[in-house]
Amino acid sequence: MMPPAFTTEIITSLSSVIPDEWNALNHEHSPFLRYEFLMALEQHDAVGECYGWLPRFIVMRDNKQQLVGAMPLYEKDNSYGELVFDWAWADAYQRHGLPWYPKLVSAIPYTPATGQRLLSKDNNPEIQQQLIQAALTYCQDNQYSSLHCLFPDSEQLALMQAAGMSGRTDVQYHWHNQDYADFTEFLSTLKNKKRKKIKQERRRIKEQGVEFRVRHGNELSADDWIDVHHFYAMTFAQKSGYATLNQGFWQAVGATMGEQIVIVTAYLDAQAIACAINFRSQDVLYGRHWGCDPVYGWKLSGLHFETCYYQGIEYAIENKLKRFEPGAQGEYKMSRGFSPCITYSAHWISHPEFRDAINQFLEREGRAIEDYQQTLAASSPYKKAE
Repeated sequence: MMPPAFTTEIITSLSSVIPDEWNALNHEHSPFLRYEFLMALEQHDAVGECYGWLPRFIVMRDNKQQLVGAMPLYEKDNSYGELVFDWAWADAYQRHGLPWYPKLVSAIPYTPATGQRLLSKDNNPEIQQQLIQAALTYCQDNQYSSLHCLFPDSEQLALMQAAGMSGRTDVQYHWHNQDYADFTEFLSTLKNKKRKKIKQERRRIKEQGVEFRVRHGNELSADDWIDVHHFYAMTFAQKSGYATLNQGFWQAVGATMGEQIVIVTAYLDAQAIACAINFRSQDVLYGRHWGCDPVYGWKLSGLHFETCYYQGIEYAIENKLKRFEPGAQGEYKMSRGFSPCITYSAHWISHPEFRDAINQFLEREGRAIEDYQQTLAASSPYKKAE
């Protein structure tokens, strides 16, 4: 029998897709691949001309015009918000009189969370392979410098490598739930020094009178969402950068997918002083943003660790989640029970000589990352390896 005929199309807005059809392809129930999340980014100017994330989504339909495959894809005129750094590559291109931008990026904007990037009906690998080929063809036909896929899972990375893309690795720090009954049981698996440190940090926060509320997004009021955005924006104001997710975005995702948002708010004397913004799938908690009143940020020892990590671990245990990914970077997370884990990206460079040079760099970098991860793993805070 001949395989069904599929047609592919590049769309510049997700508004042309039926939400239920898109979400039916999100088999992992990732909050970041939900139609509501991606559409909120569009509708509230977190992507588009302003920040240089121009939607170029690939959609694939069968002969009945039903959506059977999709790939989030953006044209980029900068490298902001990707969290897989290619500035050295861009600089090398520029020094040779070649334009690095525009390029194509398959990613969730501003979100270093591992997940599927090739969405397909029934997780069909043939459809996924066709999506990769469609992206590569679009890249070449339109003379983009390169195609990049950021934070795919290992299975989809393998498909991309088979299609000629080059793999790249990095390290994040993830917490893994070993079916702990409670936080105390988790602590019992740590080495004595690490266990005492965590208990001391938690006790100090409690003694300073800080209290916490953990709520889902659909449990927050309109005023609560104003506080969430306030704390989110405050971090960028303190450290420089762009608070790309505005008040309208937060209210939109709170209204449409609040059950997949987990907000940890810290209070002192009934006043909100800090907030951690998390998202969740069926199995994973993703720590994404945090912010605090600058006075309390330095005054209250351990506020960041409790708000962003310990409250998240407790939530994951209580809700029987398998993993907690608190975001990129931060070796200090290891002493709080997080383990070094490899993350991936895939790259195709149009210029053949630069492609060879970057591939050689990736081989050297990959060996260094593997050694780094193994060195970190040898310093595990656990009594025995996880």
